[in-house]
Amino acid sequence: MLLEFTKMHGLGNDFMVVDLISQRAYFDPTTIRRLADRNFGIGFDQLLIVETPDHPNVDFKYRIFNADGSEVEQCGNGVRCFAQFVHERKLTNKTKFKVQTKAGIVEPELGLNGWVRVNMGMPKFLPKEIPFIADEPESLYEIALADNESLNIDVVNMGNPHAVTLVPDVLTADVTKIGPQVESHEHFPERVNVGFMQIIDENNVRLRVFERGVGETLACGTGACAAAVSGMRRGLLSNNVKVELAGGTLQIEWKEGEVVWMTGPTATVYEGRLDLRYFQPEQA
Repeated sequence: MLLEFTKMHGLGNDFMVVDLISQRAYFDPTTIRRLADRNFGIGFDQLLIVETPDHPNVDFKYRIFNADGSEVEQCGNGVRCFAQFVHERKLTNKTKFKVQTKAGIVEPELGLNGWVRVNMGMPKFLPKEIPFIADEPESLYEIALADNESLNIDVVNMGNPHAVTLVPDVLTADVTKIGPQVESHEHFPERVNVGFMQIIDENNVRLRVFERGVGETLACGTGACAAAVSGMRRGLLSNNVKVELAGGTLQIEWKEGEVVWMTGPTATVYEGRLDLRYFQPEQA
């Protein structure tokens, strides 16, 4: 049996999206890694799966797997593509609906020309909520890196864990060297996504993100939310900020004590069918 899928992206952060309401399949980590391979598979940053929800007041269940096969809690660009996908596939005729994720319920709202606005929920800052190992909550934390270097970070959970550091210029930030060190740092027991943010003015920032289990991507929705919220909380940014990433721009809105709103585009690249057996582990 051939499995139908759709290739989508949000600002270049790309996904393989599969409807498991009208068809059946099982994805183990090895299969996901093979599908994610950009030379021998479909190629993607994350696999997004649509399932029947566990709760009666929710429209869909949404699962996210990184290219390395690990399952994660949330993906901001992914949830926008997910919302566009279920509407294009006629799995719903609603333009605003509730989606169950491992991180909780999110509420995307479809706009015009593939743009989607999403209620991303409340940001979390306490170390145990990230999770981040610290003696007590601080506005900034200093962590040790290799070669006797250190890094000042803020920590934010936007459904998944983020570390945010300020840099004078994202183009010269050593993302390749620092990103992996922070991602797997001993202070982050579940690893972490790492954001490198350059503040242009109170309404505009530039951002690069080294994603947990993926590496640097062209865009990261939850990373944009985390970076903007970090800057807002520290009084460096206004409550409505444009976040410029390599793949494009997201609009992030937040006020203390309220939910974070993210608005950005989606795009469908192509639809396809494949025989999943060719990507599954060989049987002994």
